[in-house]
Parts: sequence; structure tokens; C-alpha cells
Amino acid sequence: MVIKPKVRGFICTNAHPVGCAKSVENQIAYVKSQNIADKAEIGAPKNVLVIGCSTGYGLASRITSAFGYGAKTLGICFEKQPTERKTGTAGWYNTAAFHEQAKAEGLYAESMNGDAFSDEMKKATIEKIQQDLGSVDLVIYSLASPRRTDPDSGETFKSTLKPVGQAYTTKTYDTDKDKVHEITLEPASQEEIDHTVKVMGGEDWERWLTMLGDAGVLADNAKTTAYTYIGKELTWPIYGQATIGLAKEDLDRAASAIESKLASQHVKANVSSLKALVTQASSAIPVMPLYISLIYKVMKEEGTHEGCIEQIVGLFSERLYVANPPVDDMNRFHMEGKETNEATQAKIKALWDQVTQENFHQLSDYAGYNREFLNLFGFEIKDVDYEADINPVVEWS
Repeated sequence: MVIKPKVRGFICTNAHPVGCAKSVENQIAYVKSQNIADKAEIGAPKNVLVIGCSTGYGLASRITSAFGYGAKTLGICFEKQPTERKTGTAGWYNTAAFHEQAKAEGLYAESMNGDAFSDEMKKATIEKIQQDLGSVDLVIYSLASPRRTDPDSGETFKSTLKPVGQAYTTKTYDTDKDKVHEITLEPASQEEIDHTVKVMGGEDWERWLTMLGDAGVLADNAKTTAYTYIGKELTWPIYGQATIGLAKEDLDRAASAIESKLASQHVKANVSSLKALVTQASSAIPVMPLYISLIYKVMKEEGTHEGCIEQIVGLFSERLYVANPPVDDMNRFHMEGKETNEATQAKIKALWDQVTQENFHQLSDYAGYNREFLNLFGFEIKDVDYEADINPVVEWS
């Protein structure tokens, strides 16, 4: 079939296998060009577990581990397999491409497809580690999901994107209607806050590390990090002083709890704050399409724009594997400084105050935003023939 993007609202309902494979290939080439293994001051990852491995920052982490350091990688994801009549998800194709590239270079690469929130998946992962790896020395937690079923109670919780305390009115951009407009978000109830923390907080990360530790499959001095976005003034009402913000605070609690529980194994747990990028998750959040379109404009003009792979290569080479990495007072790593510094934020704020429906496309880099959105699904990638007849069925090797 000839595969063209089918965009509905803030999601693309199909994906291009060749485009996804080319995107993975491009990220691998970038990692190889950086020679990051030579920069490691305190060893390097050998056996890596990536929870949420198939897109965005999680995929970039897996690529960096394997092709930057030669690490064996085990990935956990929840992706839909293709059929002859319907494409699979982008994450399915990304994972297939990663497997092919890794195994061509003699690197161990295995993935498990299912609900990472479930204890069944955790137990199956532990068995796989015992069988194939013995232990893991780095655990990346990069899950993004709107709902989670609690393994103890069986109750399913859903996250909510709302401010806390009072209603919040702001500008946003509707990608469906190509429209800049104001949106008012009503404050969350306590139940909505609690449910969002259950889904997006640190409880599942902590549960993963506890079960891995109890099973004896964490190496001594293992590292773990969970990814977050903190942002600055323009996004604080929806990220900081909001349901998501409270969930993110719970990641800090979990990091401390993990280190306490696994102190005898000297496990290090840090939350990593990364820059705002186009992801399947951020596209759904009010404010973010407009904000990201503006920061892309400013940061590209400054020459400071980075994508997922550049951010993660920096995280590994400048934070995870250096002797005394800088952390904030909550023990977090920060990789978003090129976005959140005062000079850059002042430029973004000035554009934010000026932007209207009439001047949006002149003041922003929405073309860049939209291109990166389509790139997530394997579309608008250079050197891919999108008129070619493609078999959508691709298997993991």
C-alpha cells in the first residue's frame, strides 16, 4: 500500500515503516558520531532496561545505550502489530528497526510488548533478565500513558490535565482548526489530582525498582532515572501548578524512596528534567503546541535547538556517566537550560504576548513543529519515497 499520514486531532492514526526505520537509522548515526564512550568518567552502561522504549526519549535512550556504549538492551513497550490492511504503530516499526540495526552489529536487543504497569510484565521482565543478562546496571523509566490500572486494587485511574486551585485562562493553538484562541481550564478536583498522581507520579517507577531489587537483578551501583518536564513561567500553570506538576513532584518522592530501599546496593535514582519537544504526549497538552512552536523559532535562531537524541546523548555523557554530575536541591539532573535560561525565555515571552491568529505562522515555527510531529510517525523524513508501494507488515527479529 501507499501510506500517507492520517491525522486526527493531536494524533496520527497510522505510521510509515520505512520512514520510522530511516528515523532510527539517523539517530544511530548521530550517536556514533559523538564518540560518547570515550567521555565516560565512571564506567559505562552494560545491561540496560528501558521501560517505555519505543518512541521519543525512551527510544533515544535505547539507541544511545546500544550504539554509544555497546550495551545490551531490554525494552518494554505497548505497541500495536501491523496487518496486511492496517499499519502498526510507530513504536512497533521503531522497535523493529532498532532490533535489525542492533543485531546487525552483534548487539543484544530484545523487547517485550505489553502493559508495563502490570506486575505480570514486571515478573516476565525479571525472568528475562535472569535468563539473558543476569542483572541490569541502568534502568530508564520513560512511560507516558493517560491511564494506569493499580496492580494491588485492580482499579483503573485516568490522568487529568487541569490547573490546581483556580481556573486558568491562556492562549493555545488548535492544530486541527489552525486557530490561536483562548482556553479556560477549570481547576481539578481532589479526586482528579489523586488519580493523576497515581498514573503519572513515581509509584510505578518505585514498584519496578523495588521488584527488580527484591529479585536480585539490579547490579550494585546501578543507576535509574525517570524523565520529566518542569518548564518555566509560561507553562507552569499547566505543568507546575497543576495536576501534572503534582504528579511530577511525586517522582522526586519516588527517587528518594528508591535510594533508601536499595541503599545496600548503592543504587542511584535521579529525575531528569528535559527540554520541551514534540512528542505524542506533549501534542495533547493545552498550551504546548503554541509554546513549542515559539521555542522552536527562538532556539533555531539562537542555534540551540535540540531533539530527543541530542538531549539524551547529553544526559548520558554530561550527567549519568561523569564523576560529579551537577544536580539541583531535589537531586534532579537538568538538561533543559538552553530553553529555560532567562534570555531565551524573555524572547519567547515577547512572542507569546504578540502572537495572534493573524501573525501566528510568521512569529512561530509551526512548520517545524508540524514536521517533527509527522516525523514521530515516520512521515516527512528525508530520503524516503512516500509514493512507493509498501508492505505494512514488519516483524521484530
